[in-house]
Amino acid sequence: MKTLATLSILIFTIFFTSCDETKKVIDVAGSVQLTGSYTVSSINGKKLTNTTNPTFTMSALDNSFRGTTGCNSVFGNYTLDLYSIGFGDLAVSEKMCMDKNIMKTERDFLDALNNTGSYDLQNGVLTFYSKTDRSVVLSATKDTNN
Repeated sequence: MKTLATLSILIFTIFFTSCDETKKVIDVAGSVQLTGSYTVSSINGKKLTNTTNPTFTMSALDNSFRGTTGCNSVFGNYTLDLYSIGFGDLAVSEKMCMDKNIMKTERDFLDALNNTGSYDLQNGVLTFYSKTDRSVVLSATKDTNN
């Protein structure tokens, strides 16, 4: 009976250790997949028509996020957990732009990042989904030069 209990614990430990390692591999693969530069095409389902759409770059090397809102610079880090993604405290420069449309797009872009809970990347289109209801909060096209 003692041998059966020991064997059960050993199998249980191996199973959960291997699951944790598999999860780490999936997280790294997801981060590598996301690496690149993107141009935001829509926020909250609304196509952007500005000539200065927000852009950003994600790097798997250090999980860094850098970009421009169309007016200000933004940078910080992101975390992945399978298909969940979160953006930590993002730093934003504080330049005031005269164009009210660009400033509204900036606010919407930053709000979308703060509300992002998961993602999907298919055919060069990165989609961020809401933490709360899985609605699309942002779509961006991956730059094919990377």
